[in-house]
Amino acid sequence: MARKRAIIRKLTAVETLGSTTVICSDKTGTLTENQMTVREIVAGGERFEVTGAGYTPSGRILKQGEAADASRSPALMECLKAGLLCNDSLLLEKEGRWAIQGDPTEGALLVSAVKAGLDLAAVRTGLPRIDAIPFESQHQYMATLHSGGPGNPGVVYAKGSVETILEKCALSLDNKGRFSELDVEQIYRAVADMAAKGLRILAFSKGEIKEGATGLHHPDVASGMIFLGLQGMIDPPRQEAILAVQKCHTAGIRVKMITGDHALTASSIARQVGLHNPSNVVTGKALMEFSDRELIDVADQTSVFARVTPEQKLRLVEALQAKGNVVAMTGDGVNDAPALKRADIGVAMGITGTDVAKEAADMVLTDDNFASIEAAVEEGRGVFDNLTKFIVWTLPTNLGEGLVILAAIFAGVTLPILPVQILWINMTTAVLLGLMLAFEPKEPGIMARSPRDPGTPILTGMLIWRLFIVGFLLLAGAFGLFEWEMKRGAAVAEARTVAVNVFVLVELFYLFNCRSLTQSMFRVGFFSNPLLFGGVAIMLILQVMFTYLPAMNLMFHSAPISFWA
Repeated sequence: MARKRAIIRKLTAVETLGSTTVICSDKTGTLTENQMTVREIVAGGERFEVTGAGYTPSGRILKQGEAADASRSPALMECLKAGLLCNDSLLLEKEGRWAIQGDPTEGALLVSAVKAGLDLAAVRTGLPRIDAIPFESQHQYMATLHSGGPGNPGVVYAKGSVETILEKCALSLDNKGRFSELDVEQIYRAVADMAAKGLRILAFSKGEIKEGATGLHHPDVASGMIFLGLQGMIDPPRQEAILAVQKCHTAGIRVKMITGDHALTASSIARQVGLHNPSNVVTGKALMEFSDRELIDVADQTSVFARVTPEQKLRLVEALQAKGNVVAMTGDGVNDAPALKRADIGVAMGITGTDVAKEAADMVLTDDNFASIEAAVEEGRGVFDNLTKFIVWTLPTNLGEGLVILAAIFAGVTLPILPVQILWINMTTAVLLGLMLAFEPKEPGIMARSPRDPGTPILTGMLIWRLFIVGFLLLAGAFGLFEWEMKRGAAVAEARTVAVNVFVLVELFYLFNCRSLTQSMFRVGFFSNPLLFGGVAIMLILQVMFTYLPAMNLMFHSAPISFWA
């Protein structure tokens, strides 16, 4: 599992993975690359395009296809400064490569500011930060307080979801740097156009606070802010995630996206990664209006949820479980912990996840990649298959041994095998034969079958029937050959040695039969498990020693026999 970049914290999660019917995944960084690049900016009623890709600050800001001078557009300049100052990340150049230290979204905002000609250090020095309100999912925004200089009020910049920022704004900044009436409808039209392209959108605002203020609190930014503009950034879907979603659908596992982004952005990404019915998006606001009973059907029928809070994740998990689903839920924040704990499989992000989220989770992804979840589900199915194979192989052995002893006792005849010989059989075959089934590779088509019902017993009726058939075959073979040897005049030790060899050899051949419980071992690959052949070879060598080595004859009351015994 660790090689698949999935660290299992709770062993029971391996079995549950094979039964997963629904995976609820975050969007950013899990289904997408989490490598943001600002593509569009709307400020002062004007639309700007941003060229370049990645975190390399080489590119331009264009207006109607021509280079735009940010210094001549106060709204654009303030929007870029807001993204620069209301920011906890750093843009660094290491060995000729540009990288971000911090959040990728904030990194994209720094890059767009540099492309406009802003000097990051100079702007930060000119408006030093005094305090900040960190981003929290329940508030959907971040704000920073900066010194405006002696005799000037403090300056506040905020960034966050469009809905949250607009609620706090009374006016907007136009392209001449003047305050104008806030045109909410025009802003939402711009948001819809950007979101339809799959862009992740952040809104920006500015305000003032009395001179000498040393702290910033939520009431300080609750109203009276000035709307500055929007920045839309692309976060392309992971190619491996697209393939993983397809595999999940083939395996009968439904994938649901739960994100804090705009509904249209979520719908666009859902369409790109191949989720079912991506145009049907339920927002967090709509979720609040559903009763718990209504939510059961809504959660079951919807694949995309937008503007969702961590608390609503918990409701979604409970609603899906009420429908009988086995739910895997991803999360990275402190507030995601209840949902991760409640889910059948809580999946925490290893890179961006908090310690609280990791502690609540059953599994941690070291690369924050959705494809790793699919790989873990596939691995979980393989592990459960191999566990079942071992049980189906080992139970008939124990049953056969028990039947042989009981038959001898009830018949009042000599025991065909002694307790010490049973110990030899169990000690050697369990390790050298049975354990090798744990290394069986996953069978072809393992992700083409439906999830296993958790209520289904490990041993189905067919497997139980098989168990008794093999157990009685061992009884007939061992007891029958023991009695036949005794009638031929062989010593008791020789007859018992024949019985022990019957058990070992039948178990050995039955082992190959158990390599797959549904198809021929030749179809799964006869030589696909080299460790099994190594175990078989060692087992045969030990059995020869058991039969012919004097020291072993003394310890286990065995005796040399002829090949025609």
